[in-house]
Amino acid sequence: MAKTGSDRPRWIGIPARVFVFTFLFTVLTFAVALLLSILGTVVYSQVKHVAPNMAFGYRHIALPCAITAGAIVLVLSLGMEIRNYRQRKALDGIERVSGA
Repeated sequence: MAKTGSDRPRWIGIPARVFVFTFLFTVLTFAVALLLSILGTVVYSQVKHVAPNMAFGYRHIALPCAITAGAIVLVLSLGMEIRNYRQRKALDGIERVSGA
């Protein structure tokens, strides 16, 4: 069966997939880190008998965790997408040459 033009690998979808995945993972990381920092802040405030400082959880725990995780995911997903694109392109070339 012959391949149509839409089956060939295209580089145009790489940035979209990378940025969507990075955004989703960053938001998820922020949410989990914020939940854990709020729980930690509440426990700390109960132990020390002080008012909980929720802004500390946002500024000093959740935001740096999300930024760090987002940067790591951006680099890793970009590398994986480029590797997968090159592999698909090579396999497409092999298939085209073999006439299958």
